[in-house]
Amino acid sequence: LLLPVQGVLRAATKFVDMLSGKGQTVSGRACSRSQGQAAASGACLRPVGHVTSQELFCSTWSSSRAQSSAASRPVRRSQVSVQAVAAAPAPVTTRALPLPGSNAAGLNVVYKFGGSSVRDAERMKEVADIICSFPEYLPVVVLSAMGKSTNYLLECGDLALRTSTDDIADLPPFQSLRQLHMDACEQLQIEPAVKAEVDKLLNELRQLLIGISIMQDLTPRAKDSLVSFGERMSTRILASYLRVQGVPARQYDAWDLGLTTTDDFTNADVNYESLPRIKASLTARHENREVPIVTGFLGRGQLTGAITTLGRGGSDLSATVLGAALELEEVQVWKDVDGVLTSDPRLVAAARPVTELTFEEATELAYFGAQVLHPQAMQPAIRAGGMGVRVKNSYNRNAPGTIITSTRDMSKVLVTSIVLKNNVTLVDIISTRMMGQYGFLATVFEAFRSHKLSVDVVATSEVSVSMTLDPKKMASDLESELMGLKADLGKIAKVSYRNDLAIVSLICNVQRTSKILVKVFDVLDVMGINVLMMSQGASKTNISLVIEGADGKRAVQALHAKFFESDLQN
Repeated sequence: LLLPVQGVLRAATKFVDMLSGKGQTVSGRACSRSQGQAAASGACLRPVGHVTSQELFCSTWSSSRAQSSAASRPVRRSQVSVQAVAAAPAPVTTRALPLPGSNAAGLNVVYKFGGSSVRDAERMKEVADIICSFPEYLPVVVLSAMGKSTNYLLECGDLALRTSTDDIADLPPFQSLRQLHMDACEQLQIEPAVKAEVDKLLNELRQLLIGISIMQDLTPRAKDSLVSFGERMSTRILASYLRVQGVPARQYDAWDLGLTTTDDFTNADVNYESLPRIKASLTARHENREVPIVTGFLGRGQLTGAITTLGRGGSDLSATVLGAALELEEVQVWKDVDGVLTSDPRLVAAARPVTELTFEEATELAYFGAQVLHPQAMQPAIRAGGMGVRVKNSYNRNAPGTIITSTRDMSKVLVTSIVLKNNVTLVDIISTRMMGQYGFLATVFEAFRSHKLSVDVVATSEVSVSMTLDPKKMASDLESELMGLKADLGKIAKVSYRNDLAIVSLICNVQRTSKILVKVFDVLDVMGINVLMMSQGASKTNISLVIEGADGKRAVQALHAKFFESDLQN
């Protein structure tokens, strides 16, 4: 009885495979024969976008068998064919999100979303909604790793150095990373092929960690490869989710577009000669108006061809590089705050958004402790000339944010923002040989270079020079380096240093220095805070004060109240 039916079923199977994309199913599993028997009563028919040929066979086989038993006669070919078509639900074609850039002629903006903006599946849905919410913008999207992924990856690397190869897969941060991304794949119902690709990347990560365990070494090159997995997975997941929602999107690793860097692993510089290649890649592949989803933070070394990173927070730099390559008017960096603020909201509850900044002000803010933008992120925009960078809040999409441009009207500006940098070391070098001598400072800075000590703020007089060391670029063994510095310079100067200090930086209109400093020292005098060193930057946008580290927080709070909160009260 079943022989003629099976012939028809094979034909029906091929037909449905063609309609359903070779049998892919949202649920990711096919019905068994027993499930097929339940399908006769409708229990196995699920509202999915496609059915597999096996599901169709199960449903049709059991239905045919039931009809055959009831009628006690052979089933005709025409009956089976009708049943086969009826058993297959129509593919889902409803678009859940509007197409972005319906009013745009082509790619006209770069969106960058940080880790907190894509920390889980729900936030990824929100990001996808933002991407599709502005018909005037057709974006290139630059993405960071999900949530704490980069921290998990670095923890994995450190733990792998003291973990046996058999236990690598059981490392808690590795399990947390896998769970985060697999949960996102399930909750976003991404394409099965992409889920398999994410799983493959996790297996590659495990193999890399095994290699680190065997070699008992985590080189800078291996570390860059290690942390790259976060962005490589997050971009694939978001691109797939957009496609599932009916929005054309394509994932790119940054090097696919031609982004190359120096081979300085963990802190590479962008090779700006690669910008024309990036533009050509994006424009040539955009015929279908797909939204490019690009990995932030990553590139490839121009000599080694190995994966490189642009330093922590380098996704901002990736975004401005792509914007400069495409010669766009604006890059939008989406964070978790309403733009650049007048101070760190963790220190000052009354901190409020700044509506506009110059590139020079934004760069000073980044160098002196503000966490909103990467210190190097402004350079591509400055090189481009006419491109602006807008900082927006992914949790408050309608807030205007902060626009950063090359110039702005400073006539009414006093202080723009106040930032704090902790864990600062102050080095004092005193020598009467400085008087009237040339080459003395060259000798001093050569000693700092040889000990790889990065200088932050400098103040000089006829017989002394004081400078602070950048806490983010200190040698791992700072004390030994400082002792070596004292030994090198001890023949020509008296060298001393102090740790645990803080720099309070006022990003301000230095053309009004007198008025600003009157207010500053009035506040510090009332609070009993002494200034150990002061420097007015050559940039004319920054005044830096070195004080005791214990006084840093209350100094910032008091100065913010003086410059920003008293006008609200009045």
